[in-house]
Amino acid sequence: MKRLSFMAVLLAFALLGLPGCSQDKAPPSSFVLLDGSQVTTAQLKGKVSLVNFWATSCTSCVAEMPELVSTYNKFKDRGYETLAVAMRYDPPSYVVNFAQSRQLPFKVAIDNTGAVAREWGDVQLTPTTFLVNKRGEIVKRFVGTPDFAELHRLIEKLLAET
Repeated sequence: MKRLSFMAVLLAFALLGLPGCSQDKAPPSSFVLLDGSQVTTAQLKGKVSLVNFWATSCTSCVAEMPELVSTYNKFKDRGYETLAVAMRYDPPSYVVNFAQSRQLPFKVAIDNTGAVAREWGDVQLTPTTFLVNKRGEIVKRFVGTPDFAELHRLIEKLLAET
């Protein structure tokens, strides 16, 4: 029994990471935006960035979009960026229509091959959101809708870092 408990603790540390260890670097990715241009993870360095994997068919994703817009508008002038990445299975015409009809103010990309989702840890569930600091390190991963009050506090903290 003690051995099993010890193994469970080891597994928990392996999955959650040891406290005090360095953050995981955001993977080197290239995002294809709706206008055909590209943004890379390297271009996001120096900013606090939120990378949100979503789909138009995901009710939680659609429901959280107004909060993502509000968060972006609140912090955009302070070095904050949002990148909404539509999943491979989302029809591009739906994504374009959604972004236009909702007047999304941030960058919207389509992961038409699924490569970006794989690079970010094989994202399958939507919404999945990553918060990346100015050094390009993933600080937090949210699966499901984030607690936006907690997210805002964390963004404030990261924006204050030099």
